[in-house]
Amino acid sequence: MSDAAQPTAAEVRAAAEAVKTALDRHLAAVERRSGQDDPAVYEAFNALAAAAEAYDELLYDRHDEVTPFEIPDVDDSPPPYAGPEEPHALSVLIRRDYAVVEPQRLIAQARRVTDLDREDEPVTTHAALGVLFGEYEPDEIASRHTEFGLEEGDSTLWIEAAEDLAEPGEWLNDPFDHIDQESIVCRFDVSAVFDDEDDDHDDEDADDEDDIEDVEGDGHDEDEEDHDEDDEHDDVNDGESDGQVPVRRA
Repeated sequence: MSDAAQPTAAEVRAAAEAVKTALDRHLAAVERRSGQDDPAVYEAFNALAAAAEAYDELLYDRHDEVTPFEIPDVDDSPPPYAGPEEPHALSVLIRRDYAVVEPQRLIAQARRVTDLDREDEPVTTHAALGVLFGEYEPDEIASRHTEFGLEEGDSTLWIEAAEDLAEPGEWLNDPFDHIDQESIVCRFDVSAVFDDEDDDHDDEDADDEDDIEDVEGDGHDEDEEDHDEDDEHDDVNDGESDGQVPVRRA
């Protein structure tokens, strides 16, 4: 970048001041929030992210330096539902990713359901996929993917609500182009990322259980001492009372 195209020191400082102002506005919006999804907080968050990103870019262009902040993607979360209150139609949008890890197994399975049983008949991987997905339902392939030489990746299922059912053939040429994010009722995601998060939580829970066991173990020792003292007390008062002596339990 040429010196003429670089931002001035004043522009960088102005961007820094904009970040400070955005921070104050964001904190004020959080302190005044009226609910979990307060739009004022959402807007202040976006403004703060935009100001921080602008400052980061100017700082780098002018001084070849970066900030320690990671700018989140403000468009990552879906918008709140704004579809019909009583939907009369719905669309089920499904995506499942697979890796072809055993092409020969995939081709062999395709041969079993077709008349392509001659070894000299060439069968490509994409032809085998066409045969298998034409023969089996997607849910069956998902449950038997290892038999077909496939390895599961991420998957997602979205439910989109609508006022009316689409006309026959209306969206067949471009089925995923007209998705209205604000009409998504719910979605279900499956990813190995979530498995890793669950493992982290399991490790934390296991550590907590170990701590609890340590505390309980210490308490057990105290109880034994208490029982020993009670036994001595019983021996001393054995001739004074025939009633039961109360024992404190943790």
